[in-house]
Amino acid sequence: MLDLPLDQISRTAILAAIFVAVLLLVMALGTLVGNRSAIRRRLEETQEGAPDAMAVSLRGNDTANAWSMLVDGIEKRGLSLVDSNSDKLRARLIAAGYTSSAAPKVFTLTRLLLTLGLPALLVFLSLTADEPPSLLKLYLFGSFSAIMGLYLPNLWISARAARRQQEIVNGFPDALDLMLVCVEAGLGLEAAFDRVGREMALSHPLVSQMVGSVVLELRAGRSREEALRRMADRVGVEEIRSFATLLIQSDKLGSSIGQTLRIYAAEMREKRRMRAEEKAHRLPVLLSIPLVACMLPVMIGVLMLPAAIRVVRELVPALTG
Repeated sequence: MLDLPLDQISRTAILAAIFVAVLLLVMALGTLVGNRSAIRRRLEETQEGAPDAMAVSLRGNDTANAWSMLVDGIEKRGLSLVDSNSDKLRARLIAAGYTSSAAPKVFTLTRLLLTLGLPALLVFLSLTADEPPSLLKLYLFGSFSAIMGLYLPNLWISARAARRQQEIVNGFPDALDLMLVCVEAGLGLEAAFDRVGREMALSHPLVSQMVGSVVLELRAGRSREEALRRMADRVGVEEIRSFATLLIQSDKLGSSIGQTLRIYAAEMREKRRMRAEEKAHRLPVLLSIPLVACMLPVMIGVLMLPAAIRVVRELVPALTG
């Protein structure tokens, strides 16, 4: 670490911990209030007979987004925020839930700010200390903070995408069951998607959003095959990709969609049960690590302490004469 006094380091660590705790509390309260307001607005729209959220435009209203305005203002001043591999980056951001057209530029701006801001903050804290660190330490820690700022947004996007994919995989068997009921009741595939998206808006919102996007694309005139393939590409889950391929093949070959959905729904439920059993079987192995690390030294100390005391009582007088 840097050559800073111990009390200053502890004070800085305590202030940083308090800041992080307050920030997390504010974010949690904001999320809770936002969810409650969204539910209240949905109930009011339902009571007033307003159009459902499934009937919104495909483009949305991200033109008035503050991030878009910020990115446009920065690019107008001559700083280009276009990534060299924009297609792959956009696919990753869509899988993480950032569907705005300005999301790749905001991601690039965030990486740039963190890469330059973290070393600048480190240098500022070092210069304001009582004993400034050496140039070698300042260079090493500045390089490490710059690398962290460069890769932290990627880690955040990867973790968020993995969490969203896990939620979609967990809720998709329920959507398949509802879709099977709708198809067997006489609804077409588009109407079944629409109904499932409406019914799962509160229980599984990510699955509802995924299905709703397919309905909107079909209503906009896109073919069924292309809409299903785009859904699989957006989510990036192997189960959804297999489901889209299965529906496309059933549609082309003229086979029964109800039978296809019944078989695939049974397979998805079996996979979900196997994943739950796998997690349950991993618990004993994971619990053995804290047991060995925490309880084993204590047990060894309790068993060996009486023998060690007896050895000391016998050997110390003999060695001292």
